Amino acid sequence: MASGVATVWVPVSDMQRAVAFYGDTLGLAVSNTSDEWSEIQANGLMIGLNARETATGGDGGGAVISFQPDTGIDDEVARLKGAGVTFTGEISDHPWGRIAPFKDSEGNDLQFYAPPA
Repeated sequence: MASGVATVWVPVSDMQRAVAFYGDTLGLAVSNTSDEWSEIQANGLMIGLNARETATGGDGGGAVISFQPDTGIDDEVARLKGAGVTFTGEISDHPWGRIAPFKDSEGNDLQFYAPPA
C-alpha cells in the first residue's frame, strides 16, 4: 500500500536551463544540483530533474504537474507570459477549479491549478 508521493521525476535535456526555469522563473527552491540530477522543493514535494532520461517534449504519456500559485492564477499567468513561458491554452474554469496549461523549458506539460472560490 502506498503511503504518499515520495518524489516526482521530470526528464530534462538541458539541466542548467531547467534549473533556471524551475528556480528563477517559477520561484521554487533548488537544491542538490548537478549535471545529471537536481532537486526542486515544491511545498513539501521534491521534484527531481533527471538528465539521464529523455524529455517527453509534451507528446503525452507523462504525468502533468499542477502548481498552485501564491498569488491569483491570473496574475501568475500574466507574470510567466511576460517571462516568455509558453502557455498551451487559456485559463479554463471548471466546477473543481481553474487551470492554466503551460510548458517548462524542456517541453514537459505543467499547469497552474486554483481550487474553486
